[in-house]
Amino acid sequence: MKSQPDAGPVSNRRAADASRQSSDDRVLGVPYKYVALAVTTVGALMFAIDSTIVILAFPPMMTDLHASLVSMIWVLMGYSLMSTVALLTCGRLADMFGRVRMYNLGFVVFTLGSALCGFSTTDVQLILFRLIQGIGGAMLLANSMAIITEAFPADERGQAMGINSVVWAIGSIAGPLLGGVILSGASWRWVFLVNLPIGVVATVAALFLLRDISRRSSGETFDGMGALLFSAALAALLFALNQGIGMGWTSPTILGVLVVSVVLAVAFYLWNRASRHPVLDFRLFADRVFTASVSTATLQALAIFSVNLLIVYYLEVVQGQAPLTAALALVPLSIVSSVLGPIGGRISDRLGSRRPVAFGLAAQALGLLILSTLQVGSSYLHVVIGLLLMGVGAGLFWAPSTSAAMGAAPANRLGIASATLATWRNTGQVVSYALSLAIAAAAVPADAQNLLFLGQTVHLSSAVAADFVDGMRAAFRLSIVICVIATVGWWFAAAKADRPSRRSAVSIMPHE
Repeated sequence: MKSQPDAGPVSNRRAADASRQSSDDRVLGVPYKYVALAVTTVGALMFAIDSTIVILAFPPMMTDLHASLVSMIWVLMGYSLMSTVALLTCGRLADMFGRVRMYNLGFVVFTLGSALCGFSTTDVQLILFRLIQGIGGAMLLANSMAIITEAFPADERGQAMGINSVVWAIGSIAGPLLGGVILSGASWRWVFLVNLPIGVVATVAALFLLRDISRRSSGETFDGMGALLFSAALAALLFALNQGIGMGWTSPTILGVLVVSVVLAVAFYLWNRASRHPVLDFRLFADRVFTASVSTATLQALAIFSVNLLIVYYLEVVQGQAPLTAALALVPLSIVSSVLGPIGGRISDRLGSRRPVAFGLAAQALGLLILSTLQVGSSYLHVVIGLLLMGVGAGLFWAPSTSAAMGAAPANRLGIASATLATWRNTGQVVSYALSLAIAAAAVPADAQNLLFLGQTVHLSSAVAADFVDGMRAAFRLSIVICVIATVGWWFAAAKADRPSRRSAVSIMPHE
């Protein structure tokens, strides 16, 4: 097995010409790059709104559907699991058949899944329809960054991704606010149905406005067995991490599933290396900046993603605040990150990604340090200050980190590169949920865990409330350690990212 030599200067010139052409082309009188950015940010808005609304709707959904704790955790986790498992497959198919086509289909599937979730009558139906939503989300996530990378020249890409991150932040603001308003006067079903008008408009816009720029990978086949092995290995791992909270980490079932996950992962690695057209091209990781970017993004997601969930539980269940009040506490984080997102992207365009990523991680670690000192009766201001610092860190981190990864990816592997980055980010997010909930649950007496996590009351005994806060602080302290490791590792591993990122135009040729 060997690979053909890189295409060299000829491919460099072709990619540069395509980038310039896409910058000059216009759609309805508007430069295409801005049209592409607008349409992809709508997808980000849908995704962000859905994620944050569902967190707030967790307790009323459980009560209305008479569901068990295990079932309702799957409503929360099933979407993340499916979108994570399907990312590599969607990215590979996009490189073969067209990124825009896959992105358009993602809007359709996501919108259909949202409608079905809104009309669910049982917890089983809701879980299944959330899985459909997850497939649509994978189609969107696997291709949005690739579409932006193609449309924008290298010296503008960081700022474009910063603008895209603003919409993620706006969605994070709109989600809690919409969720709080909806849950104050309407059924939880509307947290899903609110996606429908956005989805319909986005589907039509994507169909008529987006177009593929780079040539598709020709003469390649889809490695179905590789995709199946990867998906099964990752699904088994995430299942074990999720169910380990309730079943116990040393239970035979959990240990058995973890062993199966390892066996499947080894089988995938061996199969993938022998494949002529692998679903995951390991040669992407030969680039040090790409490897450092993916690793750092995974650690950041592992440390940060569960914070909003823990804070919502702290405010609603421990302090007894209303959902809308709890939602408002999350707004400062989103506002600050939305303001700083384009600034962080612009800094990376001018100076490279190394410094803004490192400073962003450090700011998030400082915010976690403040949150790790929360007590049962801490003030609202205490929470807000910690979240503000985390918002500063998020604004500086996301766009430069993503720009560095995509800038290191070969031109004909942008789909799989974007999917690889999103896969590991999402894996970090899912593990963050499982790990933080496991730590928090371990601090609470067994007979009080259902009372706490089912949200059946906001009047916990002082002892149980104190136990939960102890567990929450322990989870935050672990997140601080992870952030510090990510910061130090990134600083030394990504020295090449200290100059402005640029997309490699050299194509990776198929295996012979």
